[in-house]
Amino acid sequence: MTSPEQHVVPFASPAAASGAPYVEQAVAYDGILLAGFGGPEGQDDVIPFLRNVTRGRGIPDERLEEVAHHYRHFGGVSPINAQNRALKAALEAELAARSIDLPVYWGNRNWAPYLDEAVADAAAAGDTRLLGLATSAYSSFSSCRQYREDFARVLTDTGLENTVTIDKVRQFFDHPGFVQPFVDGVRDAVRGFLADAIAPEAVRVLFSTHSIPTADAERSGPREGDEHHRDLGEGGAYAAQHLAVAEVVMAAVAAEVQGADRVAWDLVYQSRSGPPSQPWLEPDVNDVIAELPGAGVQAVAIVPLGFMSDHMEVLWDLDTEAMDAAGEAGIRAVRTPTPGVDPVFVSGLVDLVQERLSGTPAAQRPHATHLGPWFDVCRPACCENVRAGFKPAAAGVAP
Repeated sequence: MTSPEQHVVPFASPAAASGAPYVEQAVAYDGILLAGFGGPEGQDDVIPFLRNVTRGRGIPDERLEEVAHHYRHFGGVSPINAQNRALKAALEAELAARSIDLPVYWGNRNWAPYLDEAVADAAAAGDTRLLGLATSAYSSFSSCRQYREDFARVLTDTGLENTVTIDKVRQFFDHPGFVQPFVDGVRDAVRGFLADAIAPEAVRVLFSTHSIPTADAERSGPREGDEHHRDLGEGGAYAAQHLAVAEVVMAAVAAEVQGADRVAWDLVYQSRSGPPSQPWLEPDVNDVIAELPGAGVQAVAIVPLGFMSDHMEVLWDLDTEAMDAAGEAGIRAVRTPTPGVDPVFVSGLVDLVQERLSGTPAAQRPHATHLGPWFDVCRPACCENVRAGFKPAAAGVAP
């Protein structure tokens, strides 16, 4: 068990430095750090961007080119930067509407504008108490800890580790503001199928998220030995969080659409990129679609549950490959929207900021599933990637 005196949270505000899972005292932050993945904005950017993404893995350019064609299909432009610009503007507008005077600094992990620049700009403006908002809702190495490691790296590389602190809002997979846009999308898709006289039993909902190595999935969430560890089953917190949200979405749709309680659903995975010898989470969305006609399915709603916005994995893997798979299977398919800049979602993100500004007690925080609300301060070794080796991470108890 981790004892309180063992708690060490590097790079944190004094309120978070104790290592308590929830920060229940008000913190006067100076700014918000919107942390994105980044993406190329032209054909010449594609390979350099992919080198950044795969940094340290020794992948030759000819193999990167196999992935590059996804971007080249869209002119070498990922939509993710434009979407984060829109999200930044929407956040700024919502903050202003609530009279919350906090600037939003935007930086990416893998492409300009980089996190290093955003943090340096904040420090130069005198904004040294930052609250991180990563553009990913779930717990895993790539969707949480890697952002936290980059926060720590940036503070060290810029020499600001004793000047700037970075906390992070909780993982928001089950915040109502994130969940409601998915409810709306699934409701509209199912209602449309049923209105066209497709029987509920002939409709399937596929909740899709990014596949990750099974070893990473098993390490997502608090580790065994920590007082906050829970046995969440195969796939760890990452799979459990998606399953819990999917259950909530389907229950909400069943309450609104007659017959929707007879619509079956599955959690599926996409965008696998590892070697065949390495186990990743399954089943693959395209494999499942190919099997649907044999189960009497005539229509499928493909729900990008693991994604905040329509970036490349959505445009290529779902809008292109999965829709092609549905066409080959001879079934009707609809891809439902991501939250994007839905006002309900943007308002929910600002709610998360307000929680930390006000020190809202955990018991009063909204959450749509039995798993939440998730932690403000990540637990020791949470979501660590043991293949890549230990790296310091902000916004969590060391290691």
